[in-house]
Amino acid sequence: MSDVTVLRPARTATRERILAAAHDAIIDKGFEATSVEEIAAAVGISRAGFFYHFPDKNALARALIDTQIVEEGEMLAGIMARAADLSDDPLQQMLIAMRLMAERYHEFAGGYAGCILASAIFQDRLFDAEVKAANRRAQLAFRDRFVDHFAAIAAAYPPVDPVDPGEMADHLNAVITGGIVVSRGLRDPQVLVQQLLLARQMVKAIYTGR
Repeated sequence: MSDVTVLRPARTATRERILAAAHDAIIDKGFEATSVEEIAAAVGISRAGFFYHFPDKNALARALIDTQIVEEGEMLAGIMARAADLSDDPLQQMLIAMRLMAERYHEFAGGYAGCILASAIFQDRLFDAEVKAANRRAQLAFRDRFVDHFAAIAAAYPPVDPVDPGEMADHLNAVITGGIVVSRGLRDPQVLVQQLLLARQMVKAIYTGR
């Protein structure tokens, strides 16, 4: 992901402030309802100042997605490393990791606000091919992070009905993304946590039969 590094230059704090303000506004209202003017006003710069850093909203969306890939990757790597410290068993590592994920989302005040990736997917008609490719790259990055681990679980705990490791990784992604959406729809931040814990029970049942 060398392009991710390129999209996170260290040249100014203003760029990071734009990304932070845009992230909060877009999570709250979506890409379409968030204007360049309000992002600029939140940061305390002019419209021209915004365009100095991002030529259009597509460039902003790509930067937000690439930032999400990096930040989510760092969070999940930390969780998986912690799980590996606690157990050598691949299934137990995954069960520990899923509980740690649920605890992480539970820690957010008022619930986990949302995900830029979900917002971009639901409004992908607004974006160019590069933004759509970035979002696909994000989904594949999540799959790649877990596919080998699910393969290791299947090798140690062959399920009665074979399941594809990539599909299991996608299922975990779908639970998190869907949990975010349902949590916001029901205005109940605990739905995401509950769905992750339910998925954890399902993973255990698939590989152990109990």
